[in-house]
Amino acid sequence: MSPSADELLMEIYRAAVRGADPGVSVREALADQPFNPERRLWLLAIGKAAHTMATAAVAALGEQGITIAGGVVVGAHAEVSPHSEIETATGEHPLPGMQSLKAAERIGTIVTRVRPEDEVLVLLSGGGTSLAGAPIDGVSSDDLLALNVMLLNSGADIMVMNGVRKRFSRWAAGRLARALAPSRVRCLIVSDVHGDDPTFIASGPCSADPLYAGDLKAMLVEYDMETKLPANVKTALADMIAGRRRETPKPGDPIFANVAQRVILGNAHALKAAAARATSLGVRPVFIARDSIQGSAARTGEMLARELMQFADSGLRRANDPAPFACMLWGGETTVLIEDGAHGVGGRCQELALSAARALHHAGANAHGVTLLAAGTDGRDGPTDAAGAIVRGATWAALLKAGRDPERDLRTHDAFPAFDAINALVRTGHSGTNVRDVVVGLVQPR
Repeated sequence: MSPSADELLMEIYRAAVRGADPGVSVREALADQPFNPERRLWLLAIGKAAHTMATAAVAALGEQGITIAGGVVVGAHAEVSPHSEIETATGEHPLPGMQSLKAAERIGTIVTRVRPEDEVLVLLSGGGTSLAGAPIDGVSSDDLLALNVMLLNSGADIMVMNGVRKRFSRWAAGRLARALAPSRVRCLIVSDVHGDDPTFIASGPCSADPLYAGDLKAMLVEYDMETKLPANVKTALADMIAGRRRETPKPGDPIFANVAQRVILGNAHALKAAAARATSLGVRPVFIARDSIQGSAARTGEMLARELMQFADSGLRRANDPAPFACMLWGGETTVLIEDGAHGVGGRCQELALSAARALHHAGANAHGVTLLAAGTDGRDGPTDAAGAIVRGATWAALLKAGRDPERDLRTHDAFPAFDAINALVRTGHSGTNVRDVVVGLVQPR
């Protein structure tokens, strides 16, 4: 029996996650980066993929005969340490909390033990900003939380959000590199941002910050966020502009002389693996979108639904082709703008999928044979236990039949209970990686 569209979507999505395996990438990266056995080596792993990366690193270093002096793994879930000398800590995500504060303190304890002649292996992945979230001096943990809430609800893209929040985070914006200098630091990075820029991944703890405080204020004014800053955050920014408070480390600062960074994995790896798996399953043709998805999740969902219907009508799918499905793949990260009074439960992938479901519903017969999956590669979409959702032309009607008001659910960002009511959620559990989101679209011949 041939697999259904849903089964194919899930298999292609799982292939995308497997293709973004941080453990494999870490082992490959360390194979050509020998360490000096005469120097003490410390390991710091921070982010959603921290445990996977640290476990692979410990194994690879052990094969090289390297002794690990100590370190800490800061992840999103409590897991067993991969080494007797390495501590573990669990932070909160997407908003930092008390556990995140404690995790940041654990990093500080390790940093104080590192000597100038030592080496440090830093393993970074997305989510590190929140998981090890602690404020700079003069800003309280409540201030940092309020700042993050404001940013998450602003609808600003991830680059803008990171540019702001890292300025007020203890280990972000090059401050970890400053604390470790002049020790030799090697940083391996799993990217969850567009362009794979280390400056933004996990808020760039080992990267120079190109933005000055004045630049940041201008950005906040442009996005109408400057007046919404917590009072202590506003004061700290003013002090930086006036020169009363130390700026973040800038490009060319001597503290980066012994820092080497390398992005070893990103969204493109996931999409390539997904395309290969789709092809192996007899799906054809398979197209990977050239541009990353970004901006409004709702607008993106509508746009992708239209693109899939156009794909189905393009003539590339021929009725006499024995392939049961053709496939389009997108990768990236959208945003959700939370308006006042809208307090639903969901995430950007679920909102994208719900918007796509509406567009497919309104398209009527033109949506026949079109199915879409949107999910995060980390296995968690927003503050829910789902990675995303699967939709088709009949989804909107199914929601109405289940007693939901999908128009209201979309307006109030309440996609999670809506999809839960019709068993349309993608639930995979924590994946151990984080390279943004993937969207898989299937069309049948007409």
